[in-house]
Amino acid sequence: MNTKPVPTDLSHILLVDDDSRLRNLLDKYLTKNGFRVTCAADSVQARKFLGIFEFDMILLDVMMPGETGLELTKYLRAFKTVPILLLTAMNETEDRILGLETGADDYLSKPFEPRELLLRIENILRRVKLEDQITRNEEVFQFGPYRFDLRSNLLYRGPIMTKLTESETVILRAFVASPGTVLSRDDLSKLDSSNVNTRTIDVQITRLRKKIEDDPKFPRYLQTIRGQGYVFKLGL
Repeated sequence: MNTKPVPTDLSHILLVDDDSRLRNLLDKYLTKNGFRVTCAADSVQARKFLGIFEFDMILLDVMMPGETGLELTKYLRAFKTVPILLLTAMNETEDRILGLETGADDYLSKPFEPRELLLRIENILRRVKLEDQITRNEEVFQFGPYRFDLRSNLLYRGPIMTKLTESETVILRAFVASPGTVLSRDDLSKLDSSNVNTRTIDVQITRLRKKIEDDPKFPRYLQTIRGQGYVFKLGL
């Protein structure tokens, strides 16, 4: 465990692995890249730290002496929603499926490039932040002449009601939770399991624009940021 003072606003990661060399390497790498890291050598230490600190994410080795990573994941999922990324030397499809069925959010096989691990961590934390923002949002969101009722998923323009599809609702909820923030196609596809590729997202955006824009070809609210994704602008 790190003993030097670290800023408390950094994302806090619990790293659990019985390989001390890998633990130390990842501790240094993640700390260098802007994370607060607490290290544990096994599930016993991990449980101790989980009782003391709040973590934003857990990196968990599967094959450890004593309680395995899968067993700890199953235990944690009974009362915690913290994202879990499993690290393992096993590379069989069935093993990965078992890890995900147990409740893990992602699975990375050893050996791996630290950069890939960093990208997976950032993607998961970005998704969790976006979902939290959506949850915290007010029940009714207003933009221009529109009112979006987050309880019923209905869109109103004055007294006229427009019903949104499930995919359109997911996308609009994401945008109203983060107005002014660029959301990539990948960000949006991860929020809706029915949108399996980025092309599907483009189609949904086009359909949504027809429902909220006076001129969908020149959108006022749902604008394209070339090479990055889309941004929701409130306008005047």
